[in-house]
Amino acid sequence: MTETAAGPDLTPDTAPDPLEPLPLLRRELHTGPRGLSSREAARRLAVYGPNEVRRTARTSILRELLRQLVHPLALLLWAAAALAFIAAIAVLGWAIVAVILVNAGFALVQERQAEKAVETLARYLPAQARVIRDGQAQHVPARDLVPGDLIVLDEGDRIPADARLAEGGIEADLSMLTGESTPVERLAGPGLEGLSLLQEPNLVFSGTTATEGQAQAIVFATGDHTELGRIAALSQRTRREPSPLEQQVKRVAWLIAAVAVGMGAVFLVTGVAVGLPLTDSLMFAIGLLVANVPEGLLPTITLALAVGVRVLARQGAVVKRLSAVETLGSTNVICTDKTGTLTRNQMRLHSTWTPPHGAAGGTETAELVRAAAQCTTVTREGDGALHGDPTEIALVEGASQHAAPLDLADRDAHRRACFRFDPRLRRMSVIRDGEHGTLLVIVKGAPEAVLTLLAEGAPAGEAQQAADALAADGMRVLAVAVRELPLGSEAVPSRRQDAERDLHLLGLVGLDDPPRPEVAAAVRRCHGAGLTVHIVTGDNGATAAAVARAVGIGTPNLQVVGQSEAIDDHELDHLLRQDRTEIVFARSSPETKLKVADALRAHGQIVAMTGDGVNDAPALHRAHIGVAMGLSGTDVAREASTMVLTDDNFATIVTAIVRPPRLRQRPEVHRLHLRPPHPRGRALPRVRPLRRGRTAAADRPADPRHRPRDRDPAGPRPRP
Repeated sequence: MTETAAGPDLTPDTAPDPLEPLPLLRRELHTGPRGLSSREAARRLAVYGPNEVRRTARTSILRELLRQLVHPLALLLWAAAALAFIAAIAVLGWAIVAVILVNAGFALVQERQAEKAVETLARYLPAQARVIRDGQAQHVPARDLVPGDLIVLDEGDRIPADARLAEGGIEADLSMLTGESTPVERLAGPGLEGLSLLQEPNLVFSGTTATEGQAQAIVFATGDHTELGRIAALSQRTRREPSPLEQQVKRVAWLIAAVAVGMGAVFLVTGVAVGLPLTDSLMFAIGLLVANVPEGLLPTITLALAVGVRVLARQGAVVKRLSAVETLGSTNVICTDKTGTLTRNQMRLHSTWTPPHGAAGGTETAELVRAAAQCTTVTREGDGALHGDPTEIALVEGASQHAAPLDLADRDAHRRACFRFDPRLRRMSVIRDGEHGTLLVIVKGAPEAVLTLLAEGAPAGEAQQAADALAADGMRVLAVAVRELPLGSEAVPSRRQDAERDLHLLGLVGLDDPPRPEVAAAVRRCHGAGLTVHIVTGDNGATAAAVARAVGIGTPNLQVVGQSEAIDDHELDHLLRQDRTEIVFARSSPETKLKVADALRAHGQIVAMTGDGVNDAPALHRAHIGVAMGLSGTDVAREASTMVLTDDNFATIVTAIVRPPRLRQRPEVHRLHLRPPHPRGRALPRVRPLRRGRTAAADRPADPRHRPRDRDPAGPRPRP
């Protein structure tokens, strides 16, 4: 009967444990196989609120603008403007006021980026959800879902809330939460101990997509209590800290203010002491104060950094905040994602194995890859692009590369039956017309799921060893087996268990996401420039370590943290203090990325963090430089980042950081080369700053012909 009892004794701030046994979860949520009643759902909606990501109350624009107008440098400029008006220099006063307002406007726009990122999260929730209420399947607005609802998931559906599978199984694309493009299996059944929620095999999450299968699931969290809502809360709580350039400008502002006020006071007292009228002494002191305030400091820095932004944009790096240009030049640690940044984010057929000789070759390879491609559901769009599961697309493309091209229309025309991929069985199979009037069964799936179906005497042990070796190299391994139905067998098996038995093993295929060809050279440039590169990924440690070694990360020492969520601050600090060591943080959560960024900052490092998923937004906020992917990244990551890569290429990050010294030093040179005019109309001698690791002699031109034009000659200059 439909559940109409009183709702669970829960408050909006508490939630049931989704990993407890399913009967207990049903009892705690007061739901059953017929779902909730409509009246009970309405009552819970009033208690829990709508199923949507809500942001905290937005700070008043006027309050934020006021905060920008009392910045130390802004206060100094306000004082200069006031003194300029007092000294009857109105043009200068209005110019200074304009500089203050323009700078405050830029800063105000930058500060509101975090709120934009949170607002973008709402786009990942579907408009409608299919739910069972009053025993009937119906479509309701996704925002009206409540804990205890029984939702129906089908292939292609976007999951509307965090839920526990109660029946069936699906393959889910969790890339927006984990950053990994390979779909993962989710099926009804007991949970596993020691895993994070994102790794639990029976949970699905709001905003992700079901790519295969069918299932029913019980909603256990909605709105701000979902994984999506938790990430939104992290994004709102994580505030951007001032960049090194902004901190330097603030220190310079206080220094200039102290010097200007001190000099003004000294000249005022001196003028009065020598007998000048107080009015004249005061006007002279005001003029001196105004002359010592660098009204052009902000515009000069802005223009210098704008040139850097244009240069980087031509190289594929779009910088969203001007001060980040100078911060890039100070970066000494890069924390990079794996999929799509170091790799192509495109699965390919890498290796094959056939019995009994091991390494596949010749006709055996062609037969293996062609059979694997036949056992797919990939379709071709009007523009010629393949559409479907990334693994199956790689199999179809791999068949063409191994001289066994597949005609998708011919594949479908000769197919008699298709048992779609079942996450519980971890395999799929098709029945098609064979040669000489026979029927051919093709089975493709995980090795442990296919090898148990082989006929007696098949080399299952050798195949399992080969599969383990391929998996150790970071590949996704599939086994392919066939069975020819005897002549005269006209009836196509209607049950998959009747078709998937007594199989003959064709072999194994290994698929991987290959590194980008230019990444290895970029990593060498990083090491040559003294940069450290860490990998922070949601993928497993073996796969990430294989990619790291392939591109040269971890030379000479590579540390792999298999479950980075479990590492504590003491262990993390110990790892980061090791010299000449680069680390792979595998199975990372949003909190892990935040923890790594905070630890590196605590060690005095300038950190660039890459990311493309919704889960990366908090870390992108926290790092000195947040780098998002422009092609494959989510809107949330792009909103939260400081820099967006138009080509999703790690080499572009390196180019932006290890760029020509002229571009990297320009902000510092302009910042300290501002100087007041000489009282006789000539420029005062230029004071060149001492840069880190260099002496004043190193900055001096070696060739006299390169002497700056505005520099005074050594001897006295004749008066005109």
